[in-house]
Amino acid sequence: MKNISIEFPGVKALNQVHFSTETGKIQALIGANGAGKSTLMKVLSGAYDHYTGEISLAGQSLKVRSPKNAQDAGIQIVYQEVDTALIPYLTVAENIMLLDTVHNMGKKQWVKWKEIHNQAKKILAEMNIHLSTKKLVSDLTLAEKQMVLIARAISRQCKFLILDEPTAPLSHTETTELFRIVKDLIKQNVGIIFISHRLPEIFEVCDEITVMRNGEIVVKEKISETTPSKVVEQMLGQKLEEQFPEKRARFGNTVLEVKGLSDEDKLRNLQIQVKAGEIVGIAGLVGAGKTELCKALFGAAKISAGEIILNGKKLKSKSPYDAVKNGLALVPEERRKEGILVLESVESNLTAANLGVFSKALSFLDRKKEKETAKQMIRALGIKTPSEETKVQNLSGGNQQKVAIGKWLVAEADVYLFDEPTKGVDVGAKRDIFNLISDLAKQGKGIIYASSELSEIIGITDRVYVLYDGKSVKELKTNETNEEELLFYSTGGR
Repeated sequence: MKNISIEFPGVKALNQVHFSTETGKIQALIGANGAGKSTLMKVLSGAYDHYTGEISLAGQSLKVRSPKNAQDAGIQIVYQEVDTALIPYLTVAENIMLLDTVHNMGKKQWVKWKEIHNQAKKILAEMNIHLSTKKLVSDLTLAEKQMVLIARAISRQCKFLILDEPTAPLSHTETTELFRIVKDLIKQNVGIIFISHRLPEIFEVCDEITVMRNGEIVVKEKISETTPSKVVEQMLGQKLEEQFPEKRARFGNTVLEVKGLSDEDKLRNLQIQVKAGEIVGIAGLVGAGKTELCKALFGAAKISAGEIILNGKKLKSKSPYDAVKNGLALVPEERRKEGILVLESVESNLTAANLGVFSKALSFLDRKKEKETAKQMIRALGIKTPSEETKVQNLSGGNQQKVAIGKWLVAEADVYLFDEPTKGVDVGAKRDIFNLISDLAKQGKGIIYASSELSEIIGITDRVYVLYDGKSVKELKTNETNEEELLFYSTGGR
């Protein structure tokens, strides 16, 4: 890719970028949120057609102005937002074989369903994935959806496979399996472009690394010739200070108490307490029940047994509306699907959870007050946006997450529930989020921090409950444990 530039309203996303890679290698592409790495790959995969510059493959000029152009050249991409790339009401087989089915439309009048399922089964078997091809995608876990996307990408002749944050929704075991698949593809002379914020993974599997900052390439070098701390410095343009803020030692009274909580699916007899000013970790692998717990507390999932007590009062939250009214806030794992309104402005998102404060007589919105509050929050959180009127879909992942958190800071709550808050977020934005959470704790708010990132649980929390298969199997003081012990209990150890 030579001299690639692209602009969006108010933003120059890429500036004269030169990027190269080759088959049979794993090329890491990293940078802070908003650096331009996903944008560059969307150009390469044909999602954006209004760029300037040249793309060539094996010395031949390549026209990439649509996804079909890229796919015909053997360039496939697996996007970070898996739900937008899959059709939920179709089966696993139909989603895997979708590209072939669409490309064959007009050539053949009949769809051979048996053949579609057989081919999908074969691809899944080669990837060592045990998943029914007849299952609807809407019934899959996030990790299973990710595997279906990768299976679709390699179902056609693939020369280059772009993986955008592929391990974000995966457990440790599933990540290991993904790396096995990636290494097999390398042996078949496929080139992998690997976008990730998880530096240990990059140093484990990649051959070379390209670092972007502010829409430009700042360095490309072999993994063996660099270090994680050097890479972070190149990403941010400065040395990274201490990532986790200093912890507080004193807490107030119990603000949230969960007694014998069970839902109709995963959770079983959970007992949890959170004190004012305390950050309580919910640790566990993917599928342990962390998200289910957050949704049950927030009134977004039906509770079959147990009690939720907030500030001494038993809650009867039958919906998120009730939970918000009672003083609970949730920053969900799938921010684009559940945490923000991607087609609305930053301003609208930041004030969405507390519109009553911005309403005048007859429920008309006070636009001036709304705008002023949004500007204050943008400054306070360091949200990188051209203006408060910019659509949230045009922001980077880290800035979208800041918006998802910011709307609850405007609304005010007693207890904040954070479900995988740093997923797909760069190291600089992570530090900002940790500081935000620490500041909330200093204000006496109760915090639940649910994450499969055990290093974050150790770094940010005061106490931790470990979940395994929907049950709390261990309660630990964070300063008396370590990642190895958390992993032991997370995997069912007794």
